[in-house]
Amino acid sequence: MNVEPEVEDLWKELKETVFKHALLNAYKHGGKASLKHVVSKIVAEEPQARRHIKSLIPLIQEIVEEVNKMSIDRQEDYLKKNYPELLEEKRDEGEKGLPPLPGGEEGKVRTRFAPNPDFVIHLGNSRVAILSHYYARMYKGIFVLRFEDTDPRTKTPLPDAYHLIKEDLKWLGIDWDLEVIQSLRMDTYYEIARELIEKGGAYVDRLPKEEFSKLLLSGKPHPQRDAPSEHNLEEFDKMISGQYGEGEAVLRVKTDWHHKDKSVVDWVAFRVIDTDKHPHPLTGSRYSVWPTYNFAAGVDDHLLGITHIIRGKEHAQNTVKQLFLYQHMGWRYPTTINVGRLKLENLIMSKSHIREILSKATAGSYTFDDPRFATLAGLRRRGIHPDAIKAIMVDIGVKRNDVRISYANLAAVNRKLVDSIAPRLSFVPEPVVLEVDNNSGGECLEAVIPYHPDHSDMGSRKWRVCQGDQILISRDDYQRSLGKEVRLMELGNYEVTDGKLVLKSIELEYARKKRLSIIQWLPEKEAVDALLLVPRDEEFATILGKVEKSAVQGIDGDFVQFFRIGFARIERRYPIVEAIFSHE
Repeated sequence: MNVEPEVEDLWKELKETVFKHALLNAYKHGGKASLKHVVSKIVAEEPQARRHIKSLIPLIQEIVEEVNKMSIDRQEDYLKKNYPELLEEKRDEGEKGLPPLPGGEEGKVRTRFAPNPDFVIHLGNSRVAILSHYYARMYKGIFVLRFEDTDPRTKTPLPDAYHLIKEDLKWLGIDWDLEVIQSLRMDTYYEIARELIEKGGAYVDRLPKEEFSKLLLSGKPHPQRDAPSEHNLEEFDKMISGQYGEGEAVLRVKTDWHHKDKSVVDWVAFRVIDTDKHPHPLTGSRYSVWPTYNFAAGVDDHLLGITHIIRGKEHAQNTVKQLFLYQHMGWRYPTTINVGRLKLENLIMSKSHIREILSKATAGSYTFDDPRFATLAGLRRRGIHPDAIKAIMVDIGVKRNDVRISYANLAAVNRKLVDSIAPRLSFVPEPVVLEVDNNSGGECLEAVIPYHPDHSDMGSRKWRVCQGDQILISRDDYQRSLGKEVRLMELGNYEVTDGKLVLKSIELEYARKKRLSIIQWLPEKEAVDALLLVPRDEEFATILGKVEKSAVQGIDGDFVQFFRIGFARIERRYPIVEAIFSHE
């Protein structure tokens, strides 16, 4: 790849550092490094890289791709041989993590994350994904991504959701060893159903729902429960061939007819769905007989060799149902860990609420990645680092109790992660233009402002302010300070008058003695138009202003901190700078 000489020289210095970060990131996340993560690390550690980041990204990508081709064992061996101190860091982090899995054996653990692609991932169900992936990697086992999409009528899959879910997982640093889509495994489910019928574990029920309920209440068994397997096989084949319409026949798994939980009794394993009216996005109307959640999930957990299931405690009843299927088939049920619900305050996380908002929204006003939603895509746009989400989930662990966290909790963890990589920038909301009076015809002052107070390697910018120059301060600062003295950060002490800033002193001690307010400011010649979006409940506060030109450098998605405002994520840089407020 042809690059300019300056970049070529810089790349010689950076290449090993890039490789080291890519290798460690890959090893921490199941063998696959994230380009964005590596770029962020390089920009944070090597300030000179920021100026040439567009030229460096293709070179960094080559290294990331090279590392991702290595097996995780080879990555580990390379780390042990060349960077053992990094490996020790990773082990130390792991020691603070989750407790051991019951019955977990290294190399034998298989976990899964099984989303329904009728929606994207939100913070609540990301918990299961993170915990399941964590344990699979902890035990050097297998992690399966399984799309449970066998209900085209009431939980209609969204064609885009398959891709969006995978993008969310990749953003979290979650990779998978096997991907399964249940709607493409229908013949397998039919085969297992026939085997179950042959074993006497299932029968076809053609009674209306009301009649079945009456039998349950009366205690009288269903007349088809003891019908010969051959008869039920014929009836099941009739279902599949389309001889029965929606609601006219179901296949039921035999359970305890007198079970105290009536929803468990002879639960439905297959039902007829009119896919001419409700076509499946992947298979269209090819199939009309579909397995229920409990049948498909139960079968796949066995066939895919899942050893440990981590899922919400609301699924406890499903475990009871599936155990009857496993008993009929002579299978061993996986170890199940039920965790409580997780709720995030101050953001919209309810799937039904988000659906309602989206259904009423005008075109383009709401999307799944709206920063007001607690979807992973929304949190990503809001400037939440994926490691903040993972840290919280690991910290909460596998508790069965429901957990409620506030956005402030999430922000506190996020702040620690982004603070060291977020350059400090000046954003002036609703700017007022003031002329500088330095009390001299030719004297100029210089402000040298570091991009980070604790990381000199990020560099600094130098602003030269001369007599008659135009300075921007916020309207609020102007109205509060009119007729008073203030300190312009890193520059000097000025009196704010009508349309002017009059220099009084340059000494910091002067400002301290007089307890002057310190305000952010911008030379007009260094300012570009900017828009800051602040999510508030179900609305946005839109703040127009000016931001320094530094904000148009770098790459979209950068974390920044605006002086005296808070952290934000740069959404886009052209035609104007747009940022989304994250937190203070």
